[in-house]
Amino acid sequence: MGHKNTNLSPPLEVPLSRPASSPSTMMTLGCALFATRWLQAPLYFGLVAAQGVYVYKFFNELWHLVDYVISGRADETHVMLAVLKLVDVVMIANLLIMVIVGGYETFVSRIGLQGHRDQPEWLSHVNSNVLKVKLATAIVGISSVHLLQMFVDVHHTPRHDLLWGTVIHMAFIASAAILAYMSGPMAAHEHRGNAAPGTQPVVLPRQRDGTAEEPPSAAEERIGAAGFPTRKVLEMFDDSQLRSPDPQTLVRLGKADFVGRKGNVVFLGAPGTGKTHLAVALGVRACQAGHRVLFATAAEWAARLGEAKAAGRLTKELARLDEYPLLIVDELGYVPLEGEAPHLLFQLVSRRYERASLIVTSDRPFARWDEVFGDAAVASAAVDRLAHHAEVITLDADSYRTRGLEATAVGRRTGTGC
Repeated sequence: MGHKNTNLSPPLEVPLSRPASSPSTMMTLGCALFATRWLQAPLYFGLVAAQGVYVYKFFNELWHLVDYVISGRADETHVMLAVLKLVDVVMIANLLIMVIVGGYETFVSRIGLQGHRDQPEWLSHVNSNVLKVKLATAIVGISSVHLLQMFVDVHHTPRHDLLWGTVIHMAFIASAAILAYMSGPMAAHEHRGNAAPGTQPVVLPRQRDGTAEEPPSAAEERIGAAGFPTRKVLEMFDDSQLRSPDPQTLVRLGKADFVGRKGNVVFLGAPGTGKTHLAVALGVRACQAGHRVLFATAAEWAARLGEAKAAGRLTKELARLDEYPLLIVDELGYVPLEGEAPHLLFQLVSRRYERASLIVTSDRPFARWDEVFGDAAVASAAVDRLAHHAEVITLDADSYRTRGLEATAVGRRTGTGC
């Protein structure tokens, strides 16, 4: 008798082919749609032309005002109305500037001011929500000027126009107030959407300027965990002996905006010029702005990464450091880097390139970093990545550690001279 094969394999199931979009096709389509934002660019250049029209209108009105005053044909009411027209033109021009600069930055492309000293304060944190509130406020201001013009020339303004002008102005005020009130929950929702998965949203109190403020204890916890050698603040930095940079540069860096842009800050200068003080102070500001920070000297960073590599977990350690938006590498070049230390520090710089921020302090200019890394090629590659999106600040000042000694020496020579 024949034996039945009881170990027959189940019949193979041939999957039905399903039409699916290729990931590359979807990516190409998405990139094409994203590129359509450039269709808005000509619109903003058209608004620039409109800005030129308002410049012409301003000087035309100013010329007529001066002509009327010189000829003696202008009374007080005429002068006030003419001045209000000038103010009206300026406010509309300001509105255009906000729409042109803020709208282009928000909806088309980054302007890339790279920390320009004349960058408007509002542009550093502009988004569609902030832009709408500022536009609504500007419209209320323009409406106020128009209504004031009506009341100044009340004898020649129909009562019907006064009534509707007041009603429209109140409508503008109400809409601006509602929009400002709604911006709070919208900003909080955006903050929760950007939070790391698994974290619990925290309801934060409001500051006077309407932005979210977290409990002070949270910032203090970040400051305590950062590993700062001492706590320094920008207000304690003595810039009276500072020949460069401009103190306003330090004030601008104190906003910690560079962390959000994933930019770097490099402090170069002789010992005792305050590089570590400024690095710690900016780190404290970043902690207060909601960012996690880690501080260590270059030698300590090299030792930490060396231990991780010896344990076979260097990649994991670098990935773990990605959780910190800001790392501070202090005293690069003070202690010679030996063995694998230069290559490990280069890996740290390379890993964080355009991913997160670094603050680095060094007593040597970039041209001498080959002395630090012991290899010109490694030094050049590190500088290239570090300085690409960096504020490079060279501190030019006398050492604060020796200022007192020099003053004492001068005093002694003066007191003992005969």
